[in-house]
Amino acid sequence: MTREDGFSRAGVEGLATFLAFDFGLKRTGVAVGNRLLAQATPLPTIRAEGAARMEAAAARIAEWQPDALVVGVPFHPDGAPHENTQRARRFARQLRARFGMPVFEVDERYSTTEAQARGAYDLDAASACVILEQFFSELT
Repeated sequence: MTREDGFSRAGVEGLATFLAFDFGLKRTGVAVGNRLLAQATPLPTIRAEGAARMEAAAARIAEWQPDALVVGVPFHPDGAPHENTQRARRFARQLRARFGMPVFEVDERYSTTEAQARGAYDLDAASACVILEQFFSELT
């Protein structure tokens, strides 16, 4: 089964390491995880905008050498898109174009709420963990 964003179980066969991003205009949370363990680990949040954000993402990708990327895409509680939905999707498209690797989009509604419930110190990085763990749970 393939979703609107192109996600399918078959699309992740052979992919093990993933880097996830919780896109924000001023801060972008980052997490790394392994599909086999279905766990995510927070990385330091990117505190940059525009081209500097992409350069910081490039540095994380070079450091962790993931097989694929995951980007959280926000929606209103009723599922309707909003301004940040388009921004996160544009960030995902930019990652695809620049790095030529699979980029999966995940509905990130309530990821910050979940991160808060976990008592996270860095909400952005913890939200990226929630997004990546949600992605892993959708694979089963």
